[in-house]
Amino acid sequence: MSHGLVTAAYIIAAVLFILSLAGLSKQETAKYGNWFGIVGMAIALVATIASPSVHGVVYILIAMAIGGAIGARLALKVEMTQMPELVAVLHSFVGLAAVLVGFNSFIDLLPSDAAAQLVLPLSGSPEEILAAAQQAIAQIANQQAAHDAHLTGAMLNIHLTEIFLGVFIGAVTFTGSIVAFGKLRGIISSKPLSLPHKHKLNLLAAVGSFALMLYFINVGGSTWAILLMTLIALAFGWHLVASIGGADMPVVVSMLNSYSGWAAAAAGFMLSNDLLIVTGALVGSSGAILSYIMCKAMNRSFLSVIAGGFGTDGASSSTSEEEMGEYREMKPEEVAELLKNSSSVIITPGYGMAVAQAQYPVAEITQKLRERGIKVRFGIHPVAGRLPGHMNVLLAEAKVPYDIVLEMDEINEDFPDTDTVLVIGANDTVNPAAMEDPGSPIAGMPVLEVWKAQNVVVFKRSMNTGYAGVQNPLFFKENSHMCFGDAKATVENILKAL
Repeated sequence: MSHGLVTAAYIIAAVLFILSLAGLSKQETAKYGNWFGIVGMAIALVATIASPSVHGVVYILIAMAIGGAIGARLALKVEMTQMPELVAVLHSFVGLAAVLVGFNSFIDLLPSDAAAQLVLPLSGSPEEILAAAQQAIAQIANQQAAHDAHLTGAMLNIHLTEIFLGVFIGAVTFTGSIVAFGKLRGIISSKPLSLPHKHKLNLLAAVGSFALMLYFINVGGSTWAILLMTLIALAFGWHLVASIGGADMPVVVSMLNSYSGWAAAAAGFMLSNDLLIVTGALVGSSGAILSYIMCKAMNRSFLSVIAGGFGTDGASSSTSEEEMGEYREMKPEEVAELLKNSSSVIITPGYGMAVAQAQYPVAEITQKLRERGIKVRFGIHPVAGRLPGHMNVLLAEAKVPYDIVLEMDEINEDFPDTDTVLVIGANDTVNPAAMEDPGSPIAGMPVLEVWKAQNVVVFKRSMNTGYAGVQNPLFFKENSHMCFGDAKATVENILKAL
């Protein structure tokens, strides 16, 4: 394939990626958006492999076959509830790839080993030895000049900057994504890590890396400088995400998505691949915009979240469980009777619904209630679940109509006029402490104001705190009742009673 055809294929793939993002912005067109992305990536891969500048195609195809087999197995095996952690670990692969590309580009700039192949005579007159040495030096210089003739002056400095930033962003993304995966998986505690002077440590890592970059560029590349920076970046990425609490994990996943995009763009600059630059910029910018929108919805500064997250200042709720009073329990049959006597119902799902896979019986209950003439809607918090849009996907999977699935801002004003609210597996996103307790770690975070309804039924396995480790006063309010047990089994019992 000629360079012209490769460029044309890259343009087509870039347009398809843009159409993919546009399609994914709405539930009704999300399926088409996915297909645009799939076709665009297929075109990009074929064009890249068929490019005249690519060699070792057989090895590339073998690697693709192995990677494709692993990806297909994961796609078939991973449950929807595990999707957030899968996304996190895939981001780590992008970061690691950027690091490897950066080191490969740096090694390619190193002086050739021609000197090791040249042998100077140990005997002869001084003039002959000097002439041989001059010839060897000239040969080495010619080989090195031919090697990087296109990288001198400003061009060399730009390339060194690309390498340094690519490795830095990739290393931060790699370890940060690993920690995010561990938190989502439950391997690492969801509580934020709080080291002494942690913000100063982050600032020191950033300033130190910047100083190393200036040195790296000024000396034309330094092995010890890039290695030291890589170690600092790996530690920086680990500490950055470890310092963020569980309530912020959806924002973290979105933020790491942005980081992986910029890492891919940096790799594109290093490889002089235009499509990789465009794709990385699309992913990086869209991830950053999504993170900003989510932080705005949570009434948090984007910089404050990535610098520490909720609860990192050591604040804790000033009210203990004993001081809140007693909770009231309600059986599934009683919940069914309450629903029958309601004229309006709002369901607020959370990660617990996803874990129990209760979305299908919830959809059936919704259908039964609507057949009775009861107004049923869903209220979705921006960070419900552990991935942006997680709850929307689950409800769409269960064939819940799109028009009754509303965002927090669209439905919050309707709770006072609602007879019954079912809180299925949600905790932190319906916690009134965010509005009522200034000492709470989630203080200031907008939540679904479910307690304003006439009746609230909370589905939980136990009275344990949510993912953010914060006690919920909602459980002890006079209009609230607890319905304990597995969410799917409980909802199925309600469905039978209906």
